[in-house]
Amino acid sequence: MSKKNFTVARIVTHTQASIGKCERHNERKNESYGNMNVDLERTPMNIHFRDCGRATYNETLDKLVSDGTVSLRGLKKDAKVYDEMILDVNSNYFEKHGGYEFAKRFYEEAYRFVVKVYGEDHILSAVMHADEINLALTEKYGHPVYHYHIHIVALPVVEKQVLWTKRCKDPALVGTVKEVIHQVSHSKKWKSQQVMDEDGKTSLLPSYRILQDEFFRHMQEAGFTDFVRGKRGSDAQHLSSLEYQIKQDAERLKEIQRSIEEKAVQEKATSKIHKTHLEIDHMGKRGITGKVTISKEDFELLAELAKEGISGRGEIQRLKSDCSHLSMQNSDLQSDLKYKEKQLETLVTRCSSYWQASKFEPEKVKAFLDSILEPLRRGEEKQAETILYQKRTVRTQEEKA
Repeated sequence: MSKKNFTVARIVTHTQASIGKCERHNERKNESYGNMNVDLERTPMNIHFRDCGRATYNETLDKLVSDGTVSLRGLKKDAKVYDEMILDVNSNYFEKHGGYEFAKRFYEEAYRFVVKVYGEDHILSAVMHADEINLALTEKYGHPVYHYHIHIVALPVVEKQVLWTKRCKDPALVGTVKEVIHQVSHSKKWKSQQVMDEDGKTSLLPSYRILQDEFFRHMQEAGFTDFVRGKRGSDAQHLSSLEYQIKQDAERLKEIQRSIEEKAVQEKATSKIHKTHLEIDHMGKRGITGKVTISKEDFELLAELAKEGISGRGEIQRLKSDCSHLSMQNSDLQSDLKYKEKQLETLVTRCSSYWQASKFEPEKVKAFLDSILEPLRRGEEKQAETILYQKRTVRTQEEKA
């Protein structure tokens, strides 16, 4: 029974501060990659269905805000304003249907699906990666097999009605719509929905977890078949790119360990074919013309040794490649850890004076901080009251309607 092909659709969120790493990976702006499966010679084959030109993601967002196309009003500085959607089917699906050319048609249609989800004006980048090699299938088929998938970076935008407040000079306008803005808001874009599982139990899930169903249905209706919907609750749908890669590497490492164990058992079972260099050198008889004649038994033994040597070289090369890949990934994680440690060190340094002062004059420090923070807190309370008032007004209008 052949292995089934599964769709994968997942979303990772990013802030303006964290989007840089994602951008460098998606747009191939790095000079080298911790992921050793990236073949930079094939990078020109990656396909952009939409891009930012020479601008960065953040520069493009700033322009959209300044033009009034989208709004970041009310969002905190560290708010998650970018959605990164990854759409995927396992590599074997594309390999069986023609590889690169088929993948281009598939993801061109997948991009149409994404346009329906976000609106094209709110998509910053959509790029199909064609330069990441699948080592397992490459070994299986004996030729390079690539893992085709698409990364989409978009703004989760919703229409928001801004109402006139009591401060309006015209009382008749209070509670009516002042303007409609295109608000960036991941939580509002992907509100929770009530869904029923296979056992008939209902639960609330963010609507982007239902994305898998919608993506599968769209591609089937467009004529792309021979794959099934990704398993509900599968970790692959919800893990971040790094977590998903780590999980894949862990599974790959288990395969390597199993392969080594099987190799050890096989070598033990066929230990009779192992010979020393000296024994091999003295096999056969050399005639006057220089030709060597050997017995049938010795010939079969040499053939077995040659096959084992070729197999061993391939296995060693594969293990070296996997070891190098895991080593580079570990190096990336170490770099991230050092960066976080530096951030923590900076934070501790900045706060040390307040910490020391609070030991000696806690009341004065508290009073000082309250005098600064109180206006900000009042502003947040007013904003919360305004939002509550707007919700009540909308509800009243709906009831009247």
